[in-house]
Amino acid sequence: MKNVLFALLLAPVLAHASPSSDELLQLDARWNEYRLKGDAKALAPLLADDWMLTHSDGKVEYKTGYLAKLGTGSRVNTAITNEDVKVRRYGDMAVITGASVQSGIGDGKPFSGKFRFTRVWIHRDGQWLMTTSHSSRFP
Repeated sequence: MKNVLFALLLAPVLAHASPSSDELLQLDARWNEYRLKGDAKALAPLLADDWMLTHSDGKVEYKTGYLAKLGTGSRVNTAITNEDVKVRRYGDMAVITGASVQSGIGDGKPFSGKFRFTRVWIHRDGQWLMTTSHSSRFP
């Protein structure tokens, strides 16, 4: 009984101390928003310095190169719609998965498709940062 009472008393403190899934989903939505706008400056603070993206074709990009491409307009997303998005929390880490329908232009070539994605976020120095993003094309 004491453990139940302690858990009930502590629950509001724990809930206040860590962001809810809704807050993580909002951060993840900003990732898409800033990519649609081509706003590398706004996107940069969401990404850890060692952030890595694995594209659906297996190519790997890191923060500096990705932001440079986004800033020059050599990669432009024209549409991004996510569905089936789920957040799983593991202390100071969160994994966000879902499906995304996207279109745009990359390296001068149009692209479109449906992708499954996995993004890893960590809580460091009082803020959430994306460390990894991976996508796989599917029918």
